[in-house]
Amino acid sequence: MSHRTHKNIGVIGLGIIGRAVVGNLRHKGFPVFVWNRSPRPVPNFVGSPGELAGICNYIQIFVSNDEALLQTVKRLSESLTPRHLVLAHSTVAPDSMRAAAEIVERRGARFVEASFTGSKPAAEKGELVYYVGGTDAALREARPILEASSKEIVHIGAVGQASAIKIATNMITAANVQAAAEAIALVQALGVPPEKFVEAMRANASYSGTLALKLPKILNRDFEPQFSVKHMLKDMQLASQIALSHYLDLGVTAAARDQLLEQMQWGHGDADYSAVARKYLHDASPATYEEPQTQEEDEQADAAEPNIGLAESESDNVAEAAGLATSQPLLAFAEPASTAPAAPTRLRRGFLKQLLSKFSSGQE
Repeated sequence: MSHRTHKNIGVIGLGIIGRAVVGNLRHKGFPVFVWNRSPRPVPNFVGSPGELAGICNYIQIFVSNDEALLQTVKRLSESLTPRHLVLAHSTVAPDSMRAAAEIVERRGARFVEASFTGSKPAAEKGELVYYVGGTDAALREARPILEASSKEIVHIGAVGQASAIKIATNMITAANVQAAAEAIALVQALGVPPEKFVEAMRANASYSGTLALKLPKILNRDFEPQFSVKHMLKDMQLASQIALSHYLDLGVTAAARDQLLEQMQWGHGDADYSAVARKYLHDASPATYEEPQTQEEDEQADAAEPNIGLAESESDNVAEAAGLATSQPLLAFAEPASTAPAAPTRLRRGFLKQLLSKFSSGQE
């Protein structure tokens, strides 16, 4: 308790984004203390959220999902006082964000919703974009902290509204990459080099920051996680839940969700969400490619794209991920046009052969 608390910043969650934010805060001269559900051998790691609150007036939370956010603020609440400002960065349902704010404000502390978008490189460069919600007074107090890791801060409105924007932008991002993966499948099936597709897209009106980042990686079979399958799936499920409660027909979002779910079922939950393109890349992967290794991430490791958000934690349970799937995803294995089977029998035989190959390699 000998630490000066006024300018100390506490960060909960040391995933891709949390670690990058800590680095930027320290680079800007802020004393930073950290806590993560899995202990990490890093400077100023404290023993509990309560201890963090004792040292720091300002606390940023980078955890993965609704349950993790609510559990974290409940643990914090025992130590919160009117001197505290809590900034929540999770991508969660608007109702969950409002519930977290209520827990914090019940203790007299201030609360700022600060959903964000930005890729891993953007986070490391301090170029995240924050979508923020809260009172004007709380946002003024939070601004210097957010500026340390961002290039732009967009005030959306009341708490909960920024979460709605974050989910909506991720819907577009997921659909963008899924459409690109299908376009690559079509181009390959017609015998056109996928590289020509990328070249053509650069001059196309539908080209985006997401495609600029993802298309080269897809062609190189580079699915190192910047925003994982499991976290994008979680966001599409949030969108589906909201759609269901408001009688909205979100067909594109449902299709993107099902393709992400399929990757989860094949064991690729920790790969980048652009791994939805795997099923369309029918030729052999480069010899240098290695399957992304699963990493334990207790906090918000991913975010949104593009910028390409990163944020989350707690590996999502596959059974839970399947809960919102309204239909079983179909497996599609593209074949070059020059080798297309001449009869349905060959199609069935080829499908079964590839399916058995998947199971025999342990990809269940």
